[in-house]
Amino acid sequence: MSSKKDNAKPTNSAPPQHIAIIMDGNGRWAKSKGLPRSSGHQKGVQAVRKIVKHSAMLGVNTLTLFAFSSENMKRPNEEVGLLFKLFLSVLKTETKKLKENNIKLKIIGDLSVFTPEIIALANEAESALQNNTGLTLVIAANYGGQWDITEAAKRIAKDASNGAIKLENIDAPMFGKYTSLSGLPKVDLLIRTSGEVRLSNFLLWDIAYSEFYFCNTLWPDFNEKSLDEAIENFHNRDRRFGQRNGE
Repeated sequence: MSSKKDNAKPTNSAPPQHIAIIMDGNGRWAKSKGLPRSSGHQKGVQAVRKIVKHSAMLGVNTLTLFAFSSENMKRPNEEVGLLFKLFLSVLKTETKKLKENNIKLKIIGDLSVFTPEIIALANEAESALQNNTGLTLVIAANYGGQWDITEAAKRIAKDASNGAIKLENIDAPMFGKYTSLSGLPKVDLLIRTSGEVRLSNFLLWDIAYSEFYFCNTLWPDFNEKSLDEAIENFHNRDRRFGQRNGE
């Protein structure tokens, strides 16, 4: 687990181009305060607003947030329904704010499980924000890294079978073009909140050389200072991408 400095300050270096966050701890935050889980999820949305705004201010190119995984769909129906309603509410209320702040939106994951209303709103939001030139906000909803790789394999197999691509030309860069984050910068920094130290099937293809930062802060309490500390930690890393020093 990464150690944190109590007096960490925002770095003067350029920020990571692509930050991905596993936003964990909403339920535990609510439980610790004697509140229903719904309160934790709602408070988590407030944290999202802070981090999106701060990331844009810092000059981050892409911010990918793990809203909920395909595994989350196995939770009790009441909580899944709540997550759907919250997702719908956020799409309705936040699109205008994102547009005002020049933020582009991309939603990844298997959206087929959502209601037609949510799917339509997701498509409308992406379309309304597609010409923005600031931060690209990626929301992973009903997403799983294994699902992403499997879907990419299906598409590349289809193209190979119909002659669109040659089998001998398939390599890692080509495969990456078929994944959900195709066309976006590589993930530089992966953050997970709440003290859990695992990936939970998130962006498995895209984090081959990412730096990982795990902190004990529950997501609703993760704020601008928390992000600055993570970025400061990132800049203290020696990123070698599989090579030795000096190579």
